[in-house]
Amino acid sequence: MSKKSDQDVLFLLPPGFFDKGQREYCPECAEIWGLLSWYPAIREALDIVYVPLAHPRHPITDRLGAGDWNAPTLVLASNAELPDELGAKQINGAVYFDTARSMALYFSYLYGTARPRGGP
Repeated sequence: MSKKSDQDVLFLLPPGFFDKGQREYCPECAEIWGLLSWYPAIREALDIVYVPLAHPRHPITDRLGAGDWNAPTLVLASNAELPDELGAKQINGAVYFDTARSMALYFSYLYGTARPRGGP
């Protein structure tokens, strides 16, 4: 699935999916896309995978195991090192973030980007 095993994988819902009879988008995924448009070097460093709206979201469950997985989810490369205060989650040997805010803090740590307002 991933381009390289040493690459972070970002799982997103596609922009403009259909649900409940209308075209919608995920606000958290849009927040991440906005951040990636401000910092294209981060986008280039990620393996971005679109997942379906319906559960189970197999590309995510393939990495993290069974569960009701959120999108966006960022699964870190196996060699990722980060401080505990970023609050990364762990399951089945994988380290991940599952909110736009936590991903933005990670990108700030890793790439030196601006931090989200109101963050720690």
